[in-house]
Amino acid sequence: MLRLEARPEPSRWMSLASPLIALALTVVVGVLLFALLGKDPLRALQMFFVEPVKSLYALSELSVKATPLALIALGLAVCYRANVWNIGAEGQFVVGALAAGWVALQYGPGLAWLGRGIVVPVLLAGVLGGMAWAALVAVLRDRFNANEILVSLMLVYVATFLLSYLVYGPWKDPKAFNFPQTATFDAAARIPRLVPNLRAHIGLPIALAAVALLWLFMARSYRGFQLQVGGLAPLAARYAGFSSRSALWTALLLSGGLAGLAGALEAAGPLGQLTPYVPAGYGFAAIIVAYVGRLHPLGVVFASVLMSMFYIGGELAQSRLGLPKSLTGVFQGLLLFALLACDTLVHHRLRWRRAAVAGA
Repeated sequence: MLRLEARPEPSRWMSLASPLIALALTVVVGVLLFALLGKDPLRALQMFFVEPVKSLYALSELSVKATPLALIALGLAVCYRANVWNIGAEGQFVVGALAAGWVALQYGPGLAWLGRGIVVPVLLAGVLGGMAWAALVAVLRDRFNANEILVSLMLVYVATFLLSYLVYGPWKDPKAFNFPQTATFDAAARIPRLVPNLRAHIGLPIALAAVALLWLFMARSYRGFQLQVGGLAPLAARYAGFSSRSALWTALLLSGGLAGLAGALEAAGPLGQLTPYVPAGYGFAAIIVAYVGRLHPLGVVFASVLMSMFYIGGELAQSRLGLPKSLTGVFQGLLLFALLACDTLVHHRLRWRRAAVAGA
């Protein structure tokens, strides 16, 4: 008889192997799904795991998707390690894009002396916008003990409606033939690209720098140690004199700032304007990225690349194989559920036991 037995201590090996086993299970279920849909499974898997990395152009597109996912997931990893459940990174992403877009729209002859330097205030505005939106969650949790899960999630819809109001109303480009979008940002206010004719931009090195800084913060700083102790053992943290209130504000502001930076890079980078389609689901997908990456900065890098492959593979499968675009969400959900199932084996192990036969 197969039974789950609690381990005396969590398995470090299984903690590392769990995301890989979850990915393998996701691929197996995906193969079955493609076969049921009447598509060649090998061809479909090629769309997800080969096409996104087969050329320099493909790698450039992969970096465009992976950069915002990595930045948002880094901030969420800090929150979750501190036992602060920020589910509203999508809203902070949108507000960061709005703040950056407003600064970019101000660029004109009066600010021409800034030149390419306008990019700095654009990105800074995105960071501050995301932090301000996360601060609303922190205030309500700190002062009124409101549940940060519900508050942060509801603020996503507020941010989305605010975006729609602005692009359909005050910020709508009068020359856009009534399409809900702002004017295209001036070239000087756009994020510089790393390579001509490719969309990879300076957000990639910024994200890699954020990975290094977050690792140093969490692993080598006293403040990061306080956050992690507060998340793992709240009573011990309180006994040691660590402030839970300070941990709440630090985690949420850091997470919101990184999500806002991702929104600024997206608005002033690939999009070049604000439209109702700024919310791309990165804030929710980054939750999966953070957990697949084991809440570790280096793991987040690999997980964000994997999730980006799902995004690009879903688009290719739609255009080349006639599969629905929602397949990307299916793969994301499969990966999350497989990971949750595999994580059971971190704290438990399977044991075979013979069923006892009652004597006559």
